[in-house]
Order: sequence, then structure tokens, then C-alpha cells
Amino acid sequence: LAQVVYLGFDAAVTCTSLPPQHPGASKVDTHLFLVKQVKMEAPPLSKETILAQDDKTSGAVIAALTGTPEFDELAKKELSGIIERDQQDAEKLAEGVAQAIKKGVLPSDLTPPTYTSIDVLGKSADQVAEEMIEQLPKEGGCVVILVGLSGTGKGTTVDKMKEKISNSSTWSNGNCFRALTLLAATYCEQQGKEGFDPAVLTAENLADWSKMLHFDKYDDKFDIRITGLGLDVKVSEVANTLLKEPKVGKNIPTVARETQGEVVRFAGEAVKKMGEAGTVVLLEGREQTLNFIPSPYRFCLTMSDTTVIGARRAAQRIAAAAAPKVNAGQEPLDAVKAALTEVASA
Repeated sequence: LAQVVYLGFDAAVTCTSLPPQHPGASKVDTHLFLVKQVKMEAPPLSKETILAQDDKTSGAVIAALTGTPEFDELAKKELSGIIERDQQDAEKLAEGVAQAIKKGVLPSDLTPPTYTSIDVLGKSADQVAEEMIEQLPKEGGCVVILVGLSGTGKGTTVDKMKEKISNSSTWSNGNCFRALTLLAATYCEQQGKEGFDPAVLTAENLADWSKMLHFDKYDDKFDIRITGLGLDVKVSEVANTLLKEPKVGKNIPTVARETQGEVVRFAGEAVKKMGEAGTVVLLEGREQTLNFIPSPYRFCLTMSDTTVIGARRAAQRIAAAAAPKVNAGQEPLDAVKAALTEVASA
């Protein structure tokens, strides 16, 4: 028996014939085979399934709509958009990395690290998470790097790993960028500038401000402490106050463009400290920056049939639009069809 689990499903589809992956079969043949099996065994398209907004929701929507011209066209557009955005992001990150190398913030002689490739086609997020966990140390902490094309389920896989690993924690660079932006905005105020001036983002200033960020345990909890320019605060204490002020929020993109290297270096030191303290640190994102984070535990999620990525993203958008409709009393299938028309015409 071959057990096929379509991406976006927790429920397994057991069949007595193998998917048509013989030498003469095309990717389309294999995709259609999987779709057929999913339609037979998909979770019911109920109000509860739609409101859950999880991988089962996506699976139920895909099963209900696959083969509908409007849905298939939307899935193609979603896949095209994902690939285009990923390419744009990659180019921007590459520019930031090149700038950081030029400033001497990141090393110029980095040997690209090796990633363990995991094809997620035919696997649930639980299965992918388990496959990764099997390759991690059985005790203690470590740093886990996860990359891959958008839509391959990196975020969902990380969520599953957090559920399964009691001593795990995720890392986000967002607070680092916010902290540096707060320092830059504060510096502008102290220099008597009218508003935020990008000209202050010199290599010398960025180096000074980076030294004002400290990552350690405070009151037995890891945190980022900002000390400098009259500030002495912990990020956890000002995350919803100082770091949410307009002078920070609206200037983060400007600062982020200039500080990719500084943040990546800070993150590398921080997650290493967390790992050595016994935490399994989970990082997911782009290779361009994560290549500079030291770790032997590196995984790249791939999708041998990329059409599934577009279908999954389309289903997520449709499910989100259908939720308020079923809450208002509309039948689930009617709500999903109405949401499809709404999303496709947006």
C-alpha cells in the first residue's frame, strides 16, 4: 500500500495503487492522481473546518474547488506571484548582504553551507516536522535553520516543531530592526533634526548602535537590552510602547535596508547563546541571510510539484474570506464558492 498525504492535510489517504511516478508519467499525472485521492478522503467542508483556518482547512477547500476553472486560474496566479515576490526579496537581501560584506560586517569568504533537502509533496506538516526532529540531538539545545520557497510550509512546520519540542523557541529579527530604528530615531532627535534623516545611517553610527544592543538572560529570561543615547530598556518591556511609536514603525524599512549585516551578526551570536543554554532555536527564512548563522542543522523544504503551492495559497485566501460568511449562517460550500469569486476578482 502507498500512503499519500496531500500538502495541507493531516488526514492520510491510503490507496492500493501507486501514484503514477513511473518514467513515463508527467508531474501533471502525479498531481491529478493526488488530487483525486484527496477528494476522496479530504476533511469535510464544515463550518468548524473553515473556522479552524489551518492546514485541514486548506485541504478541504482544495478538495472542494480543484478542477473549477476559476480556482485553477487563481492557483496559477498565486504561484506566479509567490515566485515573483521571492525573487524580488532575494535580490533585495543579496544587495543588503553585499553591502554588509563591503562594510566588513559579514565575512566575504563564507563557504555556502549544505542543507538537507526535504520534498514536502505528499507529506503533512507533522510528518515534515518529525523528519527534521529525527535528525536533531536527542538532548540539549541547538540551532535549526529552515529555508525554502514561500508556500512550502516553513511557518507551519516550525509551529509543529514547537508543539513537539518542549525546550524549543523561535527567533525573529524583527525586534532587532525595531531596536536599531529606535536608536536611529533617538539620535535624530538629539541632533535636532526635523524628523527622521536617513543620512544618519552611516557605517560608523550603525557600528556604535549595534554595540548598544545586548542579548542575555535578564530575570532568568532571554531578552534584548538597549543601552545608549539615554536609553536603558529591555525589548520585552517596551515592545508595545516605545517600539510601536510612529517614529519607529514608519522608519523600519529604511533602517532595515542598511542593517541586514548588523542584524544577522547579532542574531547569530544570540541564537548560539540560546542553543548553548539548552534551547532548540528555530529559524526560518531566506538562505541569503541564514547562511551566515552557524549551525550544522540546516533544512531546505522543496516541492517537486510546485502547482500545489499555488493551490494552497489560493485556498488560504479563500478560507479567510469564507470564515465571516459561515459565521453569518451561510452554508460552507456556498460560502467557499462566494469567497472564490470574491478573491479571484480582487
